[in-house]
Amino acid sequence: MTLKAAILGASGYTGAELVRILATHPRIEVAALSADRKAGQGYDEVFPHLRHLKLPPLMRMEEIDFSGIDVVFCALPHGLSQPLVGQLPRDVKIVDLGADFRLRNPEDYKHWYGLDHAAPEVQPEAVYGLTEFYRDQIRDARLVAGTGCNAATVQFALRPLIGSGLINLDDIICDLKNGVSGAGRSLKENMLFAERSEDVAGYSQGGKHRHLGEFDQEFSALAGREVRIQFTPHLVPVNRGILASCYLKGEAQAIHSALANAYADEPFIVVLPFGQLPAMSHVQGSNFCHIGVIGDRISGRTLVVSTLDNLCKGSSGQAVQNANLMLGLPETEGLMLAPIFP
Repeated sequence: MTLKAAILGASGYTGAELVRILATHPRIEVAALSADRKAGQGYDEVFPHLRHLKLPPLMRMEEIDFSGIDVVFCALPHGLSQPLVGQLPRDVKIVDLGADFRLRNPEDYKHWYGLDHAAPEVQPEAVYGLTEFYRDQIRDARLVAGTGCNAATVQFALRPLIGSGLINLDDIICDLKNGVSGAGRSLKENMLFAERSEDVAGYSQGGKHRHLGEFDQEFSALAGREVRIQFTPHLVPVNRGILASCYLKGEAQAIHSALANAYADEPFIVVLPFGQLPAMSHVQGSNFCHIGVIGDRISGRTLVVSTLDNLCKGSSGQAVQNANLMLGLPETEGLMLAPIFP
C-alpha cells in the first residue's frame, strides 16, 4: 500500500531535498506540496532539476485535504509549525524539520529563538528526532522534532562519550564548518555570491548560536549534570556539508573504540579506522555521517571529526528516516543513496 505525504514549505532547500529522496521511495508518495508565496506554480518552475517527476502543483496550506494524508513534513520557518500542528488530524504523523519543538522546555525555546511558544500544550508530545538515539520513542510518536543540522553533526561525535568517563566534560571545544545552504533559500545580502565566495567567517559566536540549546538539553540529560560545550560555527563557501572538529581531553584509542562500538550496527553512521579523518565530499548527497578519531601531539588530547550533508542526514534524510519508523517501514527505506563524488 502506498502512503501519502504532504510537504509544507516545499519551496525551500529542505523541501526540495525531501522531494528528491521520496521520488525513489518505494512506499511513500508525495501527494501535496505547499508554499504560500509560490502557490499555483508547478514544482518544475521552482525547481527545474526535478521536472522529470510527476508532482502536484504548489498550493496554500489551507487548500490541502489532510484526510488522505499519512505523514506531514513541516519544512517551515521558525514559529509556523507550532500553531499548525494542533489543527492537523490526530491520525496524521508529523515530522517537523524546524526548531519549533526541539527544546522540551518552552522557556528554553523563548530564550534561544526570542519567541513565546505558541503550542506549549503540544510540546510534551514531541520526540527529539535524532533517530539513532530515540528510535524506540519515534516509532510510537505522532510528532517528531527534527534536530538542527549542526546539532546532529556534533551529537554524533559526542553522545556515546558523554557519561562514559572517557572525556573531561568541562573541556569540550567544537569548531564547525557549515555550507551556505544551511542558511536557507530566502534572499539575504550576506549570502550573495560576491559576499560569500573566497571567504570563511564565523557566525553566532560567543555562545549565541541557537543549537547550543540542543547541546545543553541533550548532553546535560545524558551526563546527569550540567554540561556546557564551547562551540564556534563558521560559514564556508560550499553548497552542502557540515564538518565538526571536536577537541577533547581523553585517550584517543579508548575514544575511538567507544564510538566504533556504539555505532557498530548503525546503517548510516560510519566510524573510520583509527587515524583516518573524513571530509565533507565523502558524504555529499547522502544520509551517511562519517566520524574519524586521531590523537594529538599533546598527550591525553584527542580530535574527533564528524561530517554529514546538512540537507540530507542533517535534515530531510533524517526526517524520512524518522517517518519510516513512524509508519512501520524499514528505517533505511529510500535512503541508501550513495554519496555524490566529485
